[in-house]
Amino acid sequence: MANVALIGGTGMVGSHILTCLLSNPAISRVDTISRRTPNAAAEAPQSKLTTFVSGDTATWASQLQALTPTPGIFISAFATTRGAAGGFDNQYKIEHGLNVELARTAQQAGTKVYVLISSANANKASNIAYSRMKGEIEEDVKALGFERTVILRPGLISGTREESRPLEAGIRFIAGWAGKVHSGLKDGWAQDADAIAKAAVNASLKALEGDVPEGKDKVWIIEGREILQLSKE
Repeated sequence: MANVALIGGTGMVGSHILTCLLSNPAISRVDTISRRTPNAAAEAPQSKLTTFVSGDTATWASQLQALTPTPGIFISAFATTRGAAGGFDNQYKIEHGLNVELARTAQQAGTKVYVLISSANANKASNIAYSRMKGEIEEDVKALGFERTVILRPGLISGTREESRPLEAGIRFIAGWAGKVHSGLKDGWAQDADAIAKAAVNASLKALEGDVPEGKDKVWIIEGREILQLSKE
């Protein structure tokens, strides 16, 4: 049985991750840290779910550090947007800063497995600011030295967002249409949010048990169709 801490549990992928964690019999306890109460807690409180809600993200690290027992798995689906943050510089400070701070806190507390929902094309050397930020988050958490680090790099995340992103919604519509015609037209570049979530939870449990692909014992990067394969296990 595994204990899991989750940040980003109110977002598009994170909310599905939380649902998967709560329904998985291999998970004994879930602790979420978020700015608002996750829907899973508000709609159907679970005995194994504990939520910490605070708009002051400066308190999140101390809350994570205080969790008892220490979570064996820490999952981050936390992200923000340039618009919500008020510009890219603030987006970087929030998304990179909080992800790395909490990953470091978890590692120091004794968490064994770290799981990050990143993005396709994440690369610290990229000329694209967003891809560079994602790449730098990946490199900085890998450097912390968790027993195992799992990084999922989905392409376009298809599904329904609570907030309005008209351009992205149009592309998601195309992805949905393509998937209905034939899965092969979609799977390589777009994955459903619930599939990403299932893959993240399945991969986290495999990593905790040491059941990872050969050559990926320390860092396991999961992309595209491999995400979909893991989601079905």
